[in-house]
Amino acid sequence: MPVVVVANPKGGVGKSTLATNVAGWMARQGRAVMLGDVDRQQSSRQWLALRAPQLPVIHGWEVARDNIVRPPKGTTDVVLDTPAGLRGKRLDEVMKIADKVLVPLQPSLFDIQATYAFLQELQAHKRADRVRIGIVAMRVREHTLAADQLRHFLDELGVPVVAQLRDTQNYVQLAAHGLTLWDVAPSRVERDLPQWQPLSAWLDG
Repeated sequence: MPVVVVANPKGGVGKSTLATNVAGWMARQGRAVMLGDVDRQQSSRQWLALRAPQLPVIHGWEVARDNIVRPPKGTTDVVLDTPAGLRGKRLDEVMKIADKVLVPLQPSLFDIQATYAFLQELQAHKRADRVRIGIVAMRVREHTLAADQLRHFLDELGVPVVAQLRDTQNYVQLAAHGLTLWDVAPSRVERDLPQWQPLSAWLDG
């Protein structure tokens, strides 16, 4: 089954926002998607617990008595959120199962510096030739100096920029109720949905 990993060792860059909405997009298509967290704290469960039962189903990890976690039976797609500080052996474990890695990045100098080092590590990984890597620019405010700096940085990377998502409170407000962009009326998120079209195409590619 395809495994999409959302990763960046820098905290606060939007990993959970991206992971939950990727899972929501898959669920809306009728896929049997599992949203997990490679951190033992299983923080994705907190978001899933807020999700109303009438919404398209997104499964969590099944945790056995021996603490082994596995996808539920019948799962067709897996989305993995990852904790801050993902490096070394933990990164190796994730790369062993990943088909695609999405790297969220915000337009700030600190995020850019941390992400640059992480992308170099990903590109040098022994499984890099088997894993598709893409960047999603998060919380982008057009016509700002920060956005210009981010665009200049992205042009030098050699890693595809899958999508640029605008800075909006929609994601925060929806997450507070276990929702994604695909769980509300399109008119409510009409500026956001078009930004996901290239990302959807990349995920299906």
